[in-house]
Amino acid sequence: MNRNTFFRTIVALGLAVSGAATYAADWPAEKPITLVVPLAAGGSTDNTARLLAEKLGKELGQQIIVDNRPGAGGNIGSALVARAKPDGYTLLMATSTITTNVTLYKNMGFDLRNDLVPVSEVARIPNVLTINKNIPAKTLKEFAAYVHDKKSPINYGSAGNGTASHLSGALFNSLAKGEMLHVPYKGGAPANTDLMGGQVQAVFSPMVEVLPYIDSGKLRALAVTTKERSTRMPDLPAVNEALPGFEVTLWNGVFAPAATPADVVEKLNKGIQNVLKDETVLKTLAEQGSTPAGNTPAEFKKLVDQEIEKWGTLVKLSGARVE
Repeated sequence: MNRNTFFRTIVALGLAVSGAATYAADWPAEKPITLVVPLAAGGSTDNTARLLAEKLGKELGQQIIVDNRPGAGGNIGSALVARAKPDGYTLLMATSTITTNVTLYKNMGFDLRNDLVPVSEVARIPNVLTINKNIPAKTLKEFAAYVHDKKSPINYGSAGNGTASHLSGALFNSLAKGEMLHVPYKGGAPANTDLMGGQVQAVFSPMVEVLPYIDSGKLRALAVTTKERSTRMPDLPAVNEALPGFEVTLWNGVFAPAATPADVVEKLNKGIQNVLKDETVLKTLAEQGSTPAGNTPAEFKKLVDQEIEKWGTLVKLSGARVE
């Protein structure tokens, strides 16, 4: 390389770095940000996304628009973000299902590890083991024994094949040495409707979805699936108190397309951390049984890698597969 070429290269690199720094400093002044939720409107993740969008938009000084793109277990909306321009203006609010899908689906339409960059985990959500009131078991230990002894056929409903509610039941079966039969539904709402009607005897549901039925006495809550008890329902034991080794924790978090400038990712992360300290946000999450779970991009990436392995094991245990 001659002297002139060397200096031109140095100047070009300097301009590139300067341009990136200017872009990060100006972002997101150019236009509103789109936060894609790969699920239907009205669920717990959608509600959290809308709360986050409102508060984070004020934090960043730019409007954030929530765009629901449901389908294929969340893969349609996730793939849309994975293919989006990596400029910080298209983001994804995903759930732990995204890590389950790596094993569950033959082709997700994108590569989770290479096409998306984790920004921050937002919240953690416990599932609740709820049963029909006609089941004689009144406690978690009684139900575990009931399942183990196979005193009568027990069907457990779920929001669909490979969902956390399905995998929770599969893990419960394995640890309780039971044979509950899995009945998949197209969402948690119809599963809980049939649970109240007695067509299925148990469902592992996100707490926010079943709180009204528990509070009204229409369903009997036995335990939470998280490692620790929930502050929202502190009298309920964790499943692992009766079945050591059981833990299923749902989460949601924000991702950006791969190659999004690191400074933009960092700016987003700091904004989310500030939002998760907001009293209104903390109160809303607590009311639905969720807990704030902000972390660094590196910490969130580590969690994603761990979850891919963990859920992969549970998917194989359940035998679930989607082509």
